[in-house]
Amino acid sequence: MKRKNWTSFLLILLGFSALFGSCTSTDVDATSTTGSTTGSTGTTSNSSSSITTTLSATATTTTCGSTGVAQIVCLAEAFKATLSSTQVSTVQLTYSKANAQKWSNLPAGMSSRVGINLGALSDTQLLAFRNLMVAVLALNGMNEGYDEMLGNLVADDYLNSIGGGSTYGAGNYYLSFLGTPSTSSLWAILFTGHHYTQPITFNAGAVTGVTPAFRGTEPQAAVTAGSRTYQAFEQERVAFAALLTGLSTTEQSTAKLSGSYNDLVLGPGQDGKFPATKSGLQVGTLSSDKQALVLAAIRLYVNDLDASTSAAVLTKYTSELANTYVAYSGTTAMASQGDYVRIDGPSVWIEFSYQGGVIIKNTPHSHSVWRDHTADYGGN
Repeated sequence: MKRKNWTSFLLILLGFSALFGSCTSTDVDATSTTGSTTGSTGTTSNSSSSITTTLSATATTTTCGSTGVAQIVCLAEAFKATLSSTQVSTVQLTYSKANAQKWSNLPAGMSSRVGINLGALSDTQLLAFRNLMVAVLALNGMNEGYDEMLGNLVADDYLNSIGGGSTYGAGNYYLSFLGTPSTSSLWAILFTGHHYTQPITFNAGAVTGVTPAFRGTEPQAAVTAGSRTYQAFEQERVAFAALLTGLSTTEQSTAKLSGSYNDLVLGPGQDGKFPATKSGLQVGTLSSDKQALVLAAIRLYVNDLDASTSAAVLTKYTSELANTYVAYSGTTAMASQGDYVRIDGPSVWIEFSYQGGVIIKNTPHSHSVWRDHTADYGGN
């Protein structure tokens, strides 16, 4: 598609962002201890966790001058070099499917994880962790890539600060290396905690899988920490609303699912259970501008990753776009509890569910999962 057309579609999405942004609750401050989703009044001191403060700092200089997987291996080993022998034995594990499946949308205190938790790391170790994550995730995108990950940790700090308990907070997110980092063998990075999971599987010096990846956030509203305000998973909600409201009445009717959905179909513990038959509206039947809205929603997931990895994945999903399906339940605004949407292609599977609050009652928040029909866990 020509550049000028993409520009017009971006403007459309920005317009929808302004429209649907009014559906969210008022900004909340990560320093508030009132439990209110409307923030606190007057002057408050900023008390974001020391972990998120450290991780928001500029990446330190490393000696890893290589590129691609070789650079990631170097950064993984540099992180391990900052650890004690006991810590290394905690983070460096054998590659197995059972270990790779140790992720959940629940806080770690309610569903055990493998690896080392961020709360156990010193500032030096956290900066080495940051160097690794900025190499595998996109950098400099507001509320996307590394910034999205950081915003999720900030949101969890907020839940901790308003009475969610010690199981919430940035310190309860875990990093593990499944298999020894290598440019020739099978291994994986798994970073997982409440509302955020990102695996990256490698084999023979190539990235072979980046799913299943879980995203979500509570509160859905913006949270402030330090000098930044984060709204980690709002752009995805807005993109889905733009996609669905952009359909004609007839197209919406075709895309509408008969049942209701209060959570994800293929969340944690549901590996490989893709529906045998695709439901909804085939993207290939849509006009080019509406197909672009579907691809724009997919991009917000794929482009969380480093440029080289995301380009390869997006090329595959784009080539399969005509045979991809969109389906939804609830309303097209993606602004009410029970609103649900999925994108199901030959390879891509993305679900977004807007559901009731857990810590912040009577306020919806998002759950979302990105899977791949053939490449979950690197195809293993």
